Amino acid sequence: MATAQEERDSVKALEEVTVRAFEQHGAKRNSTTAVIRVIEPQPALWNNKTSLVSAFNTVPGVRMEERSPGSYRINMRGSSLRSPFGVRNVKVYWNDIPVTDAGGNTYFNQFAINNFSFIEVNKGPAASMYGAGTGGLILVSSLERWKPGVSLEYMTGSYGLQNLFASAQFGRKSKLGDSLGWVSQNQVTYSHNETDGYRAQSRMRRDNISWESKLKVSDRQQIRASLLYSDLYYQTPGGLTYTEFLADPRAARPAVGAFPSAVNAKAAIFQKTLTAGFTSEYQINSHLLNRTTLYGAHAEVSNSAVRNYERRKEPGWGGRSVFVFLKKNEGREFQAVTGAEFQKGYFNTQVFSNQGGHPDTVQTNDDIAYTTYSLFAQAHYSMQDSWLFLAGVSVNKTKVGFTRYSATPVWQADRTYKNEIAPRLSVKKTFRNDLSISAILSRGFSPPTISELLPSTGVISTDLEAEYGWNRELTLQHRLFKKRLDVTITAFSFTLNKALVQRRDISGADYFINAGKVNQRGIESSLRHLLFFPKRSLIDYLDLQGAFTYHHFRYGSFIRGSDDFTGKTVPSVPSQAYSMLAYVILKNGLYLSLNFYAASKIYLNDANTAVASPYEIIGGRMGWKTSKKKKWNFGLYVGGDNLLNENYSLGNDINAAGGRYFNVAYGRNLFVGVMLNR
Repeated sequence: MATAQEERDSVKALEEVTVRAFEQHGAKRNSTTAVIRVIEPQPALWNNKTSLVSAFNTVPGVRMEERSPGSYRINMRGSSLRSPFGVRNVKVYWNDIPVTDAGGNTYFNQFAINNFSFIEVNKGPAASMYGAGTGGLILVSSLERWKPGVSLEYMTGSYGLQNLFASAQFGRKSKLGDSLGWVSQNQVTYSHNETDGYRAQSRMRRDNISWESKLKVSDRQQIRASLLYSDLYYQTPGGLTYTEFLADPRAARPAVGAFPSAVNAKAAIFQKTLTAGFTSEYQINSHLLNRTTLYGAHAEVSNSAVRNYERRKEPGWGGRSVFVFLKKNEGREFQAVTGAEFQKGYFNTQVFSNQGGHPDTVQTNDDIAYTTYSLFAQAHYSMQDSWLFLAGVSVNKTKVGFTRYSATPVWQADRTYKNEIAPRLSVKKTFRNDLSISAILSRGFSPPTISELLPSTGVISTDLEAEYGWNRELTLQHRLFKKRLDVTITAFSFTLNKALVQRRDISGADYFINAGKVNQRGIESSLRHLLFFPKRSLIDYLDLQGAFTYHHFRYGSFIRGSDDFTGKTVPSVPSQAYSMLAYVILKNGLYLSLNFYAASKIYLNDANTAVASPYEIIGGRMGWKTSKKKKWNFGLYVGGDNLLNENYSLGNDINAAGGRYFNVAYGRNLFVGVMLNR
């Protein structure tokens, strides 16, 4: 457990995190025109450490949802519009390895808290360097705060909560002297998370192990290897109608017509994922650097659902190579970046009838080959820490092919999406009083993912088009009171064409359509105030954070048959969201954190005839840790989430037939934990 001084140093270092997005490596404040939010593990964010929801929901413009324990969605400026489950339309990397597969899906639920040092969140299209996705970019890093040691943490709480986290960091220093630092750095982590869940049929269990290693081969080259394995099981209780939600929010979906209840169908997900890769970083000369990543991944997923039983095998591989030219001269800096990324997936999906949670008769058997590549280039120029200019562009191509072996004769279909050109232009002006103004113009695109081309209805939809659009942003950032108060305000306007929108049939199966135009406009703001106290004070420091999001998302031209949704509010996104954090550290080792999140009403269908009510969530944690540096450090804590016992739905099923929109979140839940490290 960190001492109070170490905690204080950690907060100071938060402003010094090396941002990796768009290859603009440096202090996050001055190196990039993009507004990048960094999320780090700390008690104020990670209350019970089972879920990532509370941490992501502190970021303005980002909304993370949990339909049931282990089932995540990430909404970045409306991107969950097309995500009945999982994470789509957001590109995710872990240690430079694409976690988003070639087919556009991301199993974000494979991660545990101890798999990373920090997470970078970049909202809006990042296609100029990272390929498909109009929602945003997430970069997960795991070794940046590395130091040798071991740690062990155990937590228990309401509804059968059991968490165990263990990690070991070890390495070897150079024999030529400490000034050359560590020749090798290694980290092994293990986590076990389980809960009985709040609702019927909502148990979850996850075992996760990771290994990362960084080896300094020479003064010019270092190699990094990463491996992540996750074995996840979670039950899926299904959506409730509003009447069922009011009558018994803890119930699972009942039997409807010919379809069994979620309990009788033994509705659940069995998911095993393996990701492994290595990155070579080579300094060719004093100005030119190459970073090349090669990786392989494999996912096996079984889904026992109300209407069928699905098995998926999803192997894939790929690579990314980037050349970075950097030259500095008397306060001026020029950087040129060029590179390519390639991904290939060979997927097989089999759908059976479901007999009490077991596969029976084969309904469909499909092989899917998905290929995507991106070629990109970017130029960055800054002068005198005053002006920063960036221009980038990428050319992207996607191809998908289907072979349905269950048809007679065997049926084949393929689709090649046109070459997408995705430019990005940005400029930033920094003034002497720590005030900066930046503007971004970027184009994003996103072809249908495998789960949209082959949804749970089993109907192959190669007629779906890629969605695309232009994003415009203006951001003001200001630091006040000796840089202790940080204020950021962003206004954006994003016009999305041929937007992909989710539908659900009476059985709960999802399918997708192109909706036409969506106008997404909004304001996202945040502030953070750090207060440090004198040496003789009882308090070491106080960290206050707040965020406000206003989204005005409306359908432009959207006519479907006899239905005209033009001008309607886009479902799944609250128009307003608030979050607040307060984190205080005392010099005797005591600490206290409080967090608050509120969301306005959310429309649940395109016609805006169904609504989820506003809600407010309060959580907190209080703990103690050894306050002096010792061989072993010890800590205790107790806390809770949803302390007001709010009855609300998190992760609504949008456009659900029969009005089955509601997935009820946890009621009041408490926890207690103990930590030991050295």
